[in-house]
Amino acid sequence: MDVQFWWTIHTLPLWFLVFSLFLPRLALLVYWLDGQALPFHIHGWLPVVIAVLVPRLLVLYLIYMDQGISFWFVVHLIAALVVWASGGRYQTRKRLERQRAIG
Repeated sequence: MDVQFWWTIHTLPLWFLVFSLFLPRLALLVYWLDGQALPFHIHGWLPVVIAVLVPRLLVLYLIYMDQGISFWFVVHLIAALVVWASGGRYQTRKRLERQRAIG
């Protein structure tokens, strides 16, 4: 397998792939306002709702449609799993802190 295969970028720009790791909603907004989402047929209300509720899922979809399962797809998948896993612990900790403060 060629190493260059793992760094292939087809339609998605490098700035989007890097920026969406840290701020996916903002990256999607800039990408959409720039008019670059049209090759992916991203229009209508459903992509907007997904971008607001689960932006990392939409980013994963865009990367998969552009490159398939590639280096960037795996990196974003790992980032999504880390964020989703840590989000539940944060909410549980906050709930326990509120219960201790009340009782």
